[in-house]
Amino acid sequence: MAIKIKSVDMAAKAAGDIELDDAVFGLSVRKDILHRVVCWQLARRRARTHAVKGMADVKGTGKKPWKQKGAGRARAGNMKAPQMRGGGVAMGPTSRSHAYSLPKKVRRLGLKTALSAKQADGQLVVLKAAELKSGKTKELANSLKKLGWSRPLVITGAKAEDGFVRAARNLRGIDVLPQQGLNVYEILRHDTLVLTIDAVQALEARLR
Repeated sequence: MAIKIKSVDMAAKAAGDIELDDAVFGLSVRKDILHRVVCWQLARRRARTHAVKGMADVKGTGKKPWKQKGAGRARAGNMKAPQMRGGGVAMGPTSRSHAYSLPKKVRRLGLKTALSAKQADGQLVVLKAAELKSGKTKELANSLKKLGWSRPLVITGAKAEDGFVRAARNLRGIDVLPQQGLNVYEILRHDTLVLTIDAVQALEARLR
């Protein structure tokens, strides 16, 4: 079964009807799957730069600071111990990868669910082609105003047209990705999902 929606061009004019595959754009929304995929994506993105210096990393001597008994002070064996001023941190965070594996079937289902959610909410737009030969930001801004898109994510075919990318680069709230880079987090982060006809065909072939 197919879902029929209208496509538009950059001049905000109707460009004919297009049928969307129900197996890709017509699934029921599963928030649990979306949550799993988004958490997996964000875990992979973490910079893994958090770290502190332990006893082995702190500069200093390992010599015993004072004798064990008779000094009237608590016993101490190393000035780099955590309780000493300037000492290492005990059991602090270390640089590590937070990435974990997620089954490919779950990732595919998450992408199809995100596409279906946008379609169900009326936030999916099919664009005839994302082309702007002039590459002028002002021209693209005027087109977006006519189209009425709010914070759009524009998904193109295998390669985005250079003029369109150059014009979109200076506008706040719009992102352009080739269909290979489409992901659940970016879909949910934007208010409007815009797919070119080439992107629709490629996604249906990949996810069907």
